[in-house]
Amino acid sequence: MTKRVGDTPARVGVAVPAAGLGRRMGGVRKPFLELAGKPVLLRSLSPFLAEPRVTAIAIAVMREELDNQPEWLTDLDKRIVVVEGGETRGASVACAIGALPDDVTEIAVHDGARPLVAPEVISRCIDLARAGVGAVAGEPMIDTVKRVDEEDFVTGTPDRSTLWSAHTPQVFPAKMLRAAYSRCSAGTTDDASLVEATGGRIQMLDDGGMNIKITRPSDLVLAEAILSTLGSD
Repeated sequence: MTKRVGDTPARVGVAVPAAGLGRRMGGVRKPFLELAGKPVLLRSLSPFLAEPRVTAIAIAVMREELDNQPEWLTDLDKRIVVVEGGETRGASVACAIGALPDDVTEIAVHDGARPLVAPEVISRCIDLARAGVGAVAGEPMIDTVKRVDEEDFVTGTPDRSTLWSAHTPQVFPAKMLRAAYSRCSAGTTDDASLVEATGGRIQMLDDGGMNIKITRPSDLVLAEAILSTLGSD
C-alpha cells in the first residue's frame, strides 16, 4: 500500500544527473556504456520505473545528446523527460529538479552511472522521506581515512566509526530539496550537504555495499562480477 503523509498520496519525482564528461573513463560517457548487455543508464533507471510511487523522472544530459537520444531511451517510459544539464553535477541536478512537475511530494536524486541500486533501498529511502527527513543510501566507512594538507601530508585520522560513504539515491521531501537548491547548487557533489546547510535532518541507510558508481574502467569489471554473483540479467 502506498504510504501517505496526512491525506497526500506519494508522487515521487526522480532527478538523474547524466551529463558528466567521464574524465576518469577517458572521456567516455559513462551512462551510455554497456554493462552486461544493457546501457548503464537503463540499469540505473529500471528499479525506479518499477517503483509504483514514482510518477516522473527527469534526466539531465549534455546538450548534444538532447537531439541524439538512443532509441531505447526515447521509447522507454512516458514518465521520462530528458533535459539539458549543466557544467557541474549540482547544476545538472538543479536542471532536472526544475523539469519535474510541481506536484511531486518527494524528490529522489540518483546518479545515472549507479546501475546496481536495489529496489528495496529505493523503497526504504522513499519511506524515510515520507516521514519528513532526508534519506541517503550509503555504507559505513570500512577503510581508515586520512586528512591531508595541500601537499598531501597527513594532518589527522578521523574516527571512522562515525563516518559513512554517501551514495545515491538521496530522497527528500520535495519542498525541502527545492528550497536547498534555490539557495545554492554550484560545486556540490552531494545533495544532502545542501539540505544539511538549510537545517534539514538527514538519515543514512545502509545499501549493502554493492551500489557502486561507474567511475573508472575497473568499476565495469566489478559491476559485471556483482551482476553475475546476483544472477541478474
